[in-house]
Amino acid sequence: MITSLDHLIPFRPAANRTEQPIVLALGLESVGKTQLLSRLSGRHATPENFRGSTLACESYAGNESTWADTPGIYLDSETETTRTTLNALTTTDQVMLVVRADRAAADLETLLPLVEGKPGFLVFTFADRLESDRESQEMKRDVAETLGVPVFLIDARDFGDETATEMRKTALRTSPASFHSADLTGIASRYPARTTAATLVEKLIRHPLAALVLLLLPAGIAVTQANRFADWLFDPVASLIAPLQSWVEKGPDFIAALFAGDYGLVSMFPFLLLYAVPTILVFSVILAFYKSTGLIDRISVALHPWLRPFGVGGRDLVRVVMGFGCNVPAIVASRACTSCSRGACVSAISFGSACSYQLPATLAVFAAAGLAGLGMVYIAVLALTTLIYLRFTTPKALRLATNALLLPESDPLHAPSWRSMMREVLGNLHQFVIMALPVFIGICFAAATLAYLGVLDWFAKALSPVMALFGLPGEAATAVVLGSIRKDGLAIGLLDSDRGALKVGLETPAQVLTAVYLAGVLLPCLVTLYTIGREMRWAFAAKLCLRQMAWAAGFSLVIAWVGAVFF
Repeated sequence: MITSLDHLIPFRPAANRTEQPIVLALGLESVGKTQLLSRLSGRHATPENFRGSTLACESYAGNESTWADTPGIYLDSETETTRTTLNALTTTDQVMLVVRADRAAADLETLLPLVEGKPGFLVFTFADRLESDRESQEMKRDVAETLGVPVFLIDARDFGDETATEMRKTALRTSPASFHSADLTGIASRYPARTTAATLVEKLIRHPLAALVLLLLPAGIAVTQANRFADWLFDPVASLIAPLQSWVEKGPDFIAALFAGDYGLVSMFPFLLLYAVPTILVFSVILAFYKSTGLIDRISVALHPWLRPFGVGGRDLVRVVMGFGCNVPAIVASRACTSCSRGACVSAISFGSACSYQLPATLAVFAAAGLAGLGMVYIAVLALTTLIYLRFTTPKALRLATNALLLPESDPLHAPSWRSMMREVLGNLHQFVIMALPVFIGICFAAATLAYLGVLDWFAKALSPVMALFGLPGEAATAVVLGSIRKDGLAIGLLDSDRGALKVGLETPAQVLTAVYLAGVLLPCLVTLYTIGREMRWAFAAKLCLRQMAWAAGFSLVIAWVGAVFF
């Protein structure tokens, strides 16, 4: 079991917030907690830490109570982590246990030991899955008598104002009842888990290959279409800002470098506006649809056996694929991964997700070298090395067969909730604006300053002797340095001014592949690194960089020397 809380996200509490009773929502993955809390508070979530802990939660500040949405429990190992966390939360006013009505006994058997002795109440969601109103009322009465706490039975997507008001009043009780262990045999026999006949689509998704195609195909379409849209608008947008860029270039040299140089803010603005934002939007819509319909759970269940030996799960893979659009929102979205596997997921994004800047730059280098076919080889090498990297760097507990999913395989698909999808998309865009955009501006200024002072050229020259170890000319060091700052920097370092040929003497396919791989994988770009530091602590970011550098260098040596034999 994993008991460490090292991977949980530290958030800063909102400033000047009046202290209110805090109700901590706890439940398995996909039980409807987020929709429930949004309805109870009437607010959107804000990320912060729970008082006295490092628990990653979404906080909903209502008028009288603050509702904290904890990460849904997804893996069996998460129960121990959650128990450790709850024991640390001595200031919890109440716990709202959220359980699905159609699998009441199984969920309660898993969750009750975690809240033993803690004050709170129980909410059954998915009441619409029960057969009749009579059965609903009988379940509510029997469970309340068995557990000794207030019980509510609702459909999280649609429940009345009267029920919501009663739940708010229950959260404010000064002497709430506490959860205690109970014999659930009677509940299990009277209200067995509901199963429905699987549709053809659901049967198909259960096969790992079909699930993988379902995951990758829309993502691939999203990336290509978003990039095509960006390519279509790039020249018009560049033309619009060209007068401003020309005007800035006439100013003092340092100001011109900050705004109009290769790393200048004005020069980079089209890339930010056209390549990052549309990709983030498309990915957010796709993931929101997958989550709202339950597809994300089906894909996770199908792919988990394939991915578990590498320390990640199906839910983590979704974020890794999202990183091919942009690493920053993918890392932010990894908050929905389990606290135990989030570190592995972020490592996979940093190492193996070739973002919408990196991948086009890589393909452009191959095309300029007359080796366009290396594109597929590069993707295959990147995927293989990422899996090897994860296999040897993830905690052993994540790779054990006993680290089973708590999601049921028979859970049916359902119609999407457009309101929850909109909330998910707007949340991702909000995170991009408040986190990635300021970082992007700061990195542009920092990189432009380093280039103006000649620091980047100095680093490139200092690394030139090291390039010989990889069978590369010293000039390739520039691409490695630039690729470590931003991923399309590898193209700036390798392509000549007209982008039609290489300006570095790479004579063999092995050299081209090695140079591109080393420049693209050696380090996460500075924006990604900053995001990792903010999300996962700087100590984790530093450790990730050192580990990634070592493995990327090792893989590059293998590519260089093995490639020299076959090419």
